[in-house]
Amino acid sequence: MAVFYVNISTDMPTDETIIRFKEVSFEWSQNKPILNEASLSVRRNSKITLMGQNGAGKSTIFQLITGEANPDSGSINIDKGLTIAISKQVISREDLKLTIKEFFEKCFSEKIYNIDKKIDDVLEVVNLALPHNRVVKNLSGGQGARILLASALIQNPDLLLLDEPTNNLDKAGISHLTKFIVEYPKTCIVISHDADFLNTFTQGVLYLDIFSKKVEQYTGDYFSVVKEIKIRLERERMTNARLEKDISHRKEQANFFAQKGGHLRDVASTMRKEIQKLEGEVVDLRREDKTIKKFIIPSQKDIGGVILQLDSVAVSINHKFVDKKINITLNKKERLLLIGPNGIGKTTLLEKLVMGSAKGASIKEGVKIGYYRQDFSTLDFNATVYEALSNAMGSDGTEQVLRAHAAGFLLDSEILKAKIGSLSEGQKGLVAFATIALEKPGLLILDEPTNHINFRHIPVIAKAINDFDGAMILVSHNKDFVEKVRADFTLDLGGL
Repeated sequence: MAVFYVNISTDMPTDETIIRFKEVSFEWSQNKPILNEASLSVRRNSKITLMGQNGAGKSTIFQLITGEANPDSGSINIDKGLTIAISKQVISREDLKLTIKEFFEKCFSEKIYNIDKKIDDVLEVVNLALPHNRVVKNLSGGQGARILLASALIQNPDLLLLDEPTNNLDKAGISHLTKFIVEYPKTCIVISHDADFLNTFTQGVLYLDIFSKKVEQYTGDYFSVVKEIKIRLERERMTNARLEKDISHRKEQANFFAQKGGHLRDVASTMRKEIQKLEGEVVDLRREDKTIKKFIIPSQKDIGGVILQLDSVAVSINHKFVDKKINITLNKKERLLLIGPNGIGKTTLLEKLVMGSAKGASIKEGVKIGYYRQDFSTLDFNATVYEALSNAMGSDGTEQVLRAHAAGFLLDSEILKAKIGSLSEGQKGLVAFATIALEKPGLLILDEPTNHINFRHIPVIAKAINDFDGAMILVSHNKDFVEKVRADFTLDLGGL
């Protein structure tokens, strides 16, 4: 069945339906189906969470709502006159060259004469101050996340679609966003892997099943729905276990009677019909509750001594970088946690370290760097996943080893053939980790490594990072994740 409700008590703001999917099917290509006769509905002024495994097609549902994509079959009915705005996960590459003013002007189909005031007002809403002539590509990850949100808010839509809005946001940014959504008087649908954030405002959940390609619809806050799903799964497993035991017993009896001949053969025939009926009652258990396998990140061999020496760093103060003296030495097996508010210069420092252009920094000659960049620009978007992993592995492994390694990161044969640019952001993150694990770095640099990643995978990733025995620099605003990873030193750029 395409849609059903679990009644967890909550008061929805209105019963008026503004969006209805009816038996919608959609696929990007013959090998990439997303929806199969899926149905869902959204009520006016509700706050909804859209859930599903990485790559299930959550962002695609947003594209179907906005009209960026069209269904192959079925119908999508949207309330006449409904205005819709979307805050996407990442800034498109063609927009990176724009100024802040040009970026916001693109949000409107016609010229807005008081655009500067509107920009200032909406930037205040997202707790951000930027000169309008600032080029978008020079923003930090957190600043980029805030202008993506602001680009949707400036349109004052009836329906606000937020795709992973907490990625790259610091604690203050998430708090500000949470307050905004709670107070937002209109309809909002959010994709996020941040459970605590979601639970503050969620009134219902749309769950996209990656295997059945259908949407399950629940009412209730986020934690209540997750609990209800868990109870339902356990109930289904118990039912299946009982049915399978009964079916096995009946099959033994039917085979015994069939061998006796005579009227007992007719009894056996009747029993087989009953067995078929019972087999039809077996529930196709949800299979998407998979977690990536435990993995290790091997470190570069024969590298010891001082891996990194930091004598100064550049800190952004009033949008200008100022050099600050420090003294940090990283040896093998030592880790540095780099913290500070959005826009202070964390990502800039990491980029310059990788490029070898960081003033006041020296990395030991011959040290191989494994770099997890938050926008995945270290990956070749035109290459297939197979090509990326093959290049990272070099001549050290076989085809079988590569495919087994990929499978551990839920990168199956179809995904291996896909170009990296066509993957979801979460899948790109898994490709990045799979690649780093093959590179055997001596210095691991991680810039917001939990962004876009399904929460089920995070404990596995945290353990792999914590077990890495090379040198490491970590930037993350995910408190739970940071607590799972040992840090020997902490550098707060905001405190310099």
